[in-house]
Amino acid sequence: MYSADIPPHLRIEATPLAHPEAVVRGDRWRFTVLTDGLVRAEWSDDGLFEDRASTFAVHRDLPVPDFRIIDGPDTLEIVTARLHLRYDRKPFSPSGLRVRPLGGGRGLEDWKFGEVEDLGGTARTLDGVDGRHPLESGVVSRKGVGVIDDSASLLFTDDGWVSPRDGERTDLYVFAYAHEYGEAVRALYAVSGSPPVLPRWALGNWWSRYHRYTADEYVELLDRFEREGVRFSVAVLDMDWHRVDSVPSEFNGGWTGYSWEPEFFPDPECFLAEVHRRGMKVTLNLHPADGVRAFEDAYPAMAEALGRDPASGERIAFEINDPEFLAAYFAVLHHPLEAQGVDFWWMDWQHGPHSRVTGIDPLWLLNHFHFLDAARDGGRPLLLSRYAGPGSHRYPIGFSGDVFLSWESLAFQPEFTATASNIGYGWWSHDIGGHMFGSRDDELTARWVQLGVYSPILRLHSTDNPFLAKEPWAFPAETRAALDDALRLRVRMVPYLHAMNHRAGRAGIPLVLPLYYAWPELPRAYETPNQFLFGSELLVVPITSPRDPVTLLGSVTAWLPPGVWTDIHTGAVLQGDRTIELHRGADSIPVFLKSGGILPLASEQDTDAARNPERLEIVVAVGADGAFTLVEEDDHLDGAVVRTPIRWSQERGELVIGPAEGPDDVVPAVRTWTVTFLGLGEDEVQGAGVSSRGATVTVAGDARVSLTVATTHDPAPRTQGREDRIFAVLNGAQYLYEDKAMAWRIITSGRAPADVFADLHALALPAPLVGAIVEQLAAR
Repeated sequence: MYSADIPPHLRIEATPLAHPEAVVRGDRWRFTVLTDGLVRAEWSDDGLFEDRASTFAVHRDLPVPDFRIIDGPDTLEIVTARLHLRYDRKPFSPSGLRVRPLGGGRGLEDWKFGEVEDLGGTARTLDGVDGRHPLESGVVSRKGVGVIDDSASLLFTDDGWVSPRDGERTDLYVFAYAHEYGEAVRALYAVSGSPPVLPRWALGNWWSRYHRYTADEYVELLDRFEREGVRFSVAVLDMDWHRVDSVPSEFNGGWTGYSWEPEFFPDPECFLAEVHRRGMKVTLNLHPADGVRAFEDAYPAMAEALGRDPASGERIAFEINDPEFLAAYFAVLHHPLEAQGVDFWWMDWQHGPHSRVTGIDPLWLLNHFHFLDAARDGGRPLLLSRYAGPGSHRYPIGFSGDVFLSWESLAFQPEFTATASNIGYGWWSHDIGGHMFGSRDDELTARWVQLGVYSPILRLHSTDNPFLAKEPWAFPAETRAALDDALRLRVRMVPYLHAMNHRAGRAGIPLVLPLYYAWPELPRAYETPNQFLFGSELLVVPITSPRDPVTLLGSVTAWLPPGVWTDIHTGAVLQGDRTIELHRGADSIPVFLKSGGILPLASEQDTDAARNPERLEIVVAVGADGAFTLVEEDDHLDGAVVRTPIRWSQERGELVIGPAEGPDDVVPAVRTWTVTFLGLGEDEVQGAGVSSRGATVTVAGDARVSLTVATTHDPAPRTQGREDRIFAVLNGAQYLYEDKAMAWRIITSGRAPADVFADLHALALPAPLVGAIVEQLAAR
């Protein structure tokens, strides 16, 4: 029989006891000043307080910040550099407990106990959702104070197990960071633990489909993708990898399973080896709620491990809250499959937050222990599972559930992803393209996959329907080209994504952020929730509505923040600090690189997301100084890291790459760099070629030696070939030839812009067509 003791690798490292100097307490209340902007506030009728780690609060032993106490006769006050707390020493109430944020910013107000008014967090699942969905709370508020109520969370015991709370105490974490939203999230990580760095291969494309593949069909599919020049790094097998229809009728279905379906996978080890030979990782879908039944291959071993008679045939209930079951659950059910070649698990828990022990959420235990178990051999652990509340960022990646296939669902997904950063949850994996229902809409599919390129994880998925396919060759030429281009671009984006992956894990900055993190005092930053920052360099404006029938272009009304922004797909250079209508063909969505922005991409030939590429493209938006550090490593948990600094000097007109800093043989010794300067002409870069986006030059050299690529001094970016772009807009418009010709004469007349706009307006062209022309005329 397995021991009920929790093995060391399943015990969380916690420092839950706060420093005594950070604590201010009375007989039934206690405040702990965790940071200068974060205070824990507790009320206990019996005067007992909780010092164990919770599922949210793992580390309370933080450096004690400077604060002072004003101990008046009627009111206790705690003052730090960021907050002023007032408390009447009575049971918590809106009038008796208030916190004022002391930072600058418009609209800051006192927080009163019981008040919940923040900018949102995320949700457990989008199962069955078509469009918008309510969000739980986050830690940032326009009023300056966000709160996490930790009163009902699970607690970790000294032996690594968990215990429910009794519900008799109030336990709040009050974040008073004014409009410094990033600092609030970093405080959350300080207490709850940092998000882990994902394996590099997880940042490539994932193939997933609810479909009854055989081993031969799956391998043939992967080979077809290879021939098409589209690479995937993760192979997902949905529930039909295990026995479903072959489960005897007396067992009431095969939703839960741990045994390979021999009809589909007669030799699992051989199949998994073939997938690995193609450079991919494998995850299997799990629905564990039905426990282990007598038809499972592992049933006899599981019964013996738990001291039961295998001949009885009795169902072994799923008891994740039992340490003895947990030990056998991993050792008997999962480790043998991992030995066959399964790399990680998709925990598809769909059975609610309740177990046989009141207050224990099975999803929390599944996420927590699966993730720790995956790290037992020293590799980078990974799990695909649903969100289970604050602290879930420690167990990426999030599976957002079975999303409806509709424009409404697509329109909500950017906001949903970005807002999750308000609770520190940065690694969502959505069913890209939509999961179920809806009707065929090729344009919708293309726009969704284009958004997927700029999502934390790009995992294509669809339900078990023969007509709901995501293979690019299942679509007509225009859509197929858009899908192919998007999937290839995602692989090229991995060098940038992996640097941001390290930034998220080391510096506490999620990959996807709402615009108000960077421009908190500008109202428009709060009014455009479908736009988002994607890493340190990019602004993404997805197109989430059907295209116009006249222009055949998709459009979106966008707010461009202050500065100059250059579209990485089109090379259009636009002045910010304004609202503008953007129009794009089927081949791209608006994605902007900030002035001084540096975007590292793998070359089109380097298609293995798991490897540090030999050839890279560096895309530069000139106009301001910029710097970026390329971060690469050997993908072990505590592996060797190599950093390559890339610096752009606007005044000198010089891009300096390297030298690489770190251990040898992590990155290629010799590298080829193609540098694209957006918005510049070939005469501004010596030896450069030119494209519609800008000037391009290629250099090669030792990765340990710096390379310099020069342009003219202080170059000014400008849109290349503007008249050609306008002609293309008019040429493609499904409209009267004579009116298009008249519009072209007006545009090329050489008259002042105000006169051109007036004449176009008088021509009474359709508004979307005028908007597409005006966008080009407004470009620098």
